Amino acid sequence: MSEENLQPVFQIQRVYLKDLSLEQPNSPAIFLEQEAPTIEVALDVGAEPLADGVFESTVTITVTAKVKDKVAFLVEGKQAGIFEARNIPAEQLDPLLGIGCPNIVYPYLRSNIADVITRAGFPPVHLAEINFEAFYQQRQQAIAEAAANAPAPDATH
Repeated sequence: MSEENLQPVFQIQRVYLKDLSLEQPNSPAIFLEQEAPTIEVALDVGAEPLADGVFESTVTITVTAKVKDKVAFLVEGKQAGIFEARNIPAEQLDPLLGIGCPNIVYPYLRSNIADVITRAGFPPVHLAEINFEAFYQQRQQAIAEAAANAPAPDATH
């Protein structure tokens, strides 16, 4: 093997909108409300291998806006990217897929979410920047804590 074949490779193959849904269960009456809505945002990221050295990374955002106890709108979007990642050391691959790839995909999702909310007749919601490194570390800690708190397998079976 030549040395050139062992060089780390990281390339974006494609970024695409995988899923987008909008619900406005209380329209048109909700447009007559004078009170500003409260906004809740939920985030999730994921990654899975597609082929040898090729991975899909996804970022999912759910935005729920409520006026009093009524839902004004609920938008869920899932943006994805296909990335080639070859010859990356194993200890660097998981952070690359959990931090680096979401950093690339998220701006597209952020724009799509703002656009669909505006098209639904509401003022745009501009989602904040996300520190995917901190989010990744929190997830790793939660996984470690869950594993530490899991009951030991019963050896009698």
